[in-house]
Amino acid sequence: MGPAGYVPVKMSPSIQEFGLSDKFPCLFRRLFLILFCLLTFNNCASLPRIEDIDQRPDIKKKEPPQIIGSRGQFSPKMSERVMKRLKAQAGPTDILERHIALIESISGSPLVAGNKVTLLIDGPATYDAMFNAIQEAKDHINVETYIFDDDDIGRRFADLLLKKQEEGVQVNLIYDSVGCLKTPLAFFQRLRDGGVQTLEFNPINPLKIRSKWLLTHRDHRKILIVDGKIAFTGGINISRVYSKSPDGRHQDLNARESWRDTHVQVEGPAAAEFQRLFLDTWTRQKGPELLKRDYFPTLKREGSDLVEVVGSTPGQKNRITYFMYVFAFIYAQSSIHLTNSYFVPDRQTVKALRNAAKRGVDVKIILPSISDESIVLYAGRSHYTHLLRSGVKLYEHRKALLHAKTAVIDGIWSTVGSTNMDLWSFFRNDEVNAIIVGHNFANETETMFEIDLADSHQIDMEQWKKRPFGDRMKEWLARLLQYWL
Repeated sequence: MGPAGYVPVKMSPSIQEFGLSDKFPCLFRRLFLILFCLLTFNNCASLPRIEDIDQRPDIKKKEPPQIIGSRGQFSPKMSERVMKRLKAQAGPTDILERHIALIESISGSPLVAGNKVTLLIDGPATYDAMFNAIQEAKDHINVETYIFDDDDIGRRFADLLLKKQEEGVQVNLIYDSVGCLKTPLAFFQRLRDGGVQTLEFNPINPLKIRSKWLLTHRDHRKILIVDGKIAFTGGINISRVYSKSPDGRHQDLNARESWRDTHVQVEGPAAAEFQRLFLDTWTRQKGPELLKRDYFPTLKREGSDLVEVVGSTPGQKNRITYFMYVFAFIYAQSSIHLTNSYFVPDRQTVKALRNAAKRGVDVKIILPSISDESIVLYAGRSHYTHLLRSGVKLYEHRKALLHAKTAVIDGIWSTVGSTNMDLWSFFRNDEVNAIIVGHNFANETETMFEIDLADSHQIDMEQWKKRPFGDRMKEWLARLLQYWL
């Protein structure tokens, strides 16, 4: 870890200095949508009050949470034994029963037992695991992604999907219209011509609308399901920017062009929960009729991991990933170790983090030092002072462009997914996170967090106070646009 203190923003190069602006349209996409929002005043909603949710009778109940496995729902006694075992591993914490009951009540998503969850650190490990699973596919492959770039990684995916389609494996693809703004139409036409069923999520072109046209509603999920038995999710899109090897060496990429991200591979009964999300999106977007395949095969126990799949879509009462994070912070009793790429928290999130630190919880947050969206970077930094004053420890990752969205809390509760800690994710995107409950996976996530911590620089309060006036102005201006970030 580097010496304590604040490194001025001028040492955190912009995307223009990286040469990223011509290759990756992320900043353009965000600014384009912000402008649209400001002109149309769409989605002027507010987040629900946490107090209103926390006092609901169904949240405060003491019965053990619903757990299902490969043979169906566990009996209350069996569920109670599972929870007692988890409590023995975790020690004192409210993150188990209260948080699980809350998310289950709001989302209807049960806790699913009998899974094997593999933590995939960085792009190469993720792509290798995905390619291996796709190559072994026998019945179908369902892909849902925000970005599908026409580059060496994207073409490798496309070639493999076409190959499996030729072999008789049905491939269904959902891609986001804004996320794939710079991907040529011919790229997806080639897939369609090869038999791949493709669905453009919420097209930009109003002539293609299938229902209400709302440009700001985007599909930010990253899901791959193979034969209904193996599922992948996390923060990794289909793009060469993730081609960074775990040891820091890069494959044909400048170090500043490499993105640090995390994914998971889920084998077992929880794969069906990802499948339901995919098919629900296909239906809501009025996709073409899918060919009949074995989308929900009989699934057997693959391991001992407990998984809760949390999918969120825009709607006044459906802020599930928001609740997931904030209540995890509220219920934490020993540690909150959070990594997030786009950190523009609302008032309730800041309050939950500050209160946790004040009651003695070890709150450490790893954030980016460089970003493809500098306005988001400055908006996030505008919250640093209040967090630091409360005892929250802040770090900025220095070795790559941080794009991960992970957390591990109280050494027992972990999440990996697509959700950024900003209002854009909570208000306007379809998102998905996997919650993994268990000591073993939490230990793996903690180890990953410590590695990222070693590659990060801690923000020191005294040095932070000395940052340039120009940076303070940028933070203030970015804060004004916080609602749209």
